[in-house]
Amino acid sequence: MNWEPTIDPVERRLMTSSLNRRGFLGGAAATGLGIAISGSIDVLAGGGSALAAPRSSVGYGPLVPDPKGLLSLPAGFSYRIVTQSGVTPTADGIPTASDPDGTGVFAREGGSTLVNNHEIGGSEPFPVPPLAGLTYDEGARGGTSSIDVDAEGIRVREYTSVAGTHNNCAGGETPWGTWLTCEETEQRAGGRYLKDHGYVFEVDPSSQEANVGKSPVPLKFLGRFSHEAVAVDPDTSTIYETEDAGGPNGLYYRWTPPAGFSGGKDELRQLALGDGGDTAGRLEAMSCYRGDQHIPDLSLATQAGTRYKVEWKPVPDRDARTTSVRKQFANDEVTRSRKLEGAWWGDGGAYFVASFARNSDGSTNEHDGQVWFYDPKTETVTLKTIFAVNPDPDVDTDNYDGPDNMTLSPYGGIILAEDGEGVQHLVGVTDEGKSYPLARNDLNGSEFTGPAFSADGRVLFANIQSPGHVFAITGPWTRPSNARA
Repeated sequence: MNWEPTIDPVERRLMTSSLNRRGFLGGAAATGLGIAISGSIDVLAGGGSALAAPRSSVGYGPLVPDPKGLLSLPAGFSYRIVTQSGVTPTADGIPTASDPDGTGVFAREGGSTLVNNHEIGGSEPFPVPPLAGLTYDEGARGGTSSIDVDAEGIRVREYTSVAGTHNNCAGGETPWGTWLTCEETEQRAGGRYLKDHGYVFEVDPSSQEANVGKSPVPLKFLGRFSHEAVAVDPDTSTIYETEDAGGPNGLYYRWTPPAGFSGGKDELRQLALGDGGDTAGRLEAMSCYRGDQHIPDLSLATQAGTRYKVEWKPVPDRDARTTSVRKQFANDEVTRSRKLEGAWWGDGGAYFVASFARNSDGSTNEHDGQVWFYDPKTETVTLKTIFAVNPDPDVDTDNYDGPDNMTLSPYGGIILAEDGEGVQHLVGVTDEGKSYPLARNDLNGSEFTGPAFSADGRVLFANIQSPGHVFAITGPWTRPSNARA
């Protein structure tokens, strides 16, 4: 066990990166420090040795290899392909667009509507079509598709709901039943791009017509930066945002709506188009403290349960007209993190993910994933789950790395979409802190994206980004087991 001399003594738990997850957190998890509350993830990340065999039976049991070589699942579970990029036809007369990413799932009569981001930023073969009334910038090729499915996840209809956006990565569902799709970019107008990018757009899942003239409106008051995901407080309509950026590393943001804002469909758009709409409300960046000690970097936390007090610093120029938003702050003013990714509202607060951290990217300590929880009542942020650096990502054991998109499971714990090195999984973490594989990509090394359950909890939707599959996963859902074989 090697300690870095620069680490605060209170934080001195980081193991060397060559150690496995059992050595990193297994001892703490075994003492029962997780809190077993259904739907909550007050957990410590468990896991086995990189050399352990057979795989543990935590969760829903071991994965059964898929004879079709596509998606391995536990016994009793099955999948169907909802859409496939370049293959399934849409109502707009083109094939499904490339690179499905963050996904919102909304109840509809007889099933669900999926609003599916497309992280298209360059030469992907199947763009989102630039349709009249739905297009922000005809020079950009990203956007969202809305997919109506029945109760079993069978596709009924698919159509474009916003187009002309750039690199739509993740986003978040709102309490009023819409999807906020986020551009992960700071692209300025120029060349093929006719407008600036790096904004959030709101999509109505009810129909294509409901988005005409509305979904292409950028919500500039939420800032122009490399957005990843958002989580929305249903009581206050406060919006929390993650930033996936480096050089320097990104920030965690809070947008507080102006007086009189009550939330509801179309209210964000009306705010954006009103007088002073570009700067409506208050946009601030997170700054963490332990006592009087400022925490410049979330990687300082190496033990689940670490809690920091939060202060919020006003963003000087949220549209980043001359300087990127994250560069408008000195390191002693804010708390940074490498790869801030997925977000989800639940348990009265905002969960968010840091995918990994390396010394080479400016992080103090190295890890392969953190899950944080911001509590607006106490104004604190708590580390719920942490993974040590995966020593061998190409070996399919109980080691996981690079969590990205996330969702809370209605059966307890969380589901993380792996976007790391080597073998890729949907990873569950039980509410007592045991990590387990829920699915494995047997097709290739592409990342999982967009996990989200149907409102009735019967179907888990998730994507393999390339070549572009959207899946509906069904099976004997129940509270995932914490036992081992």
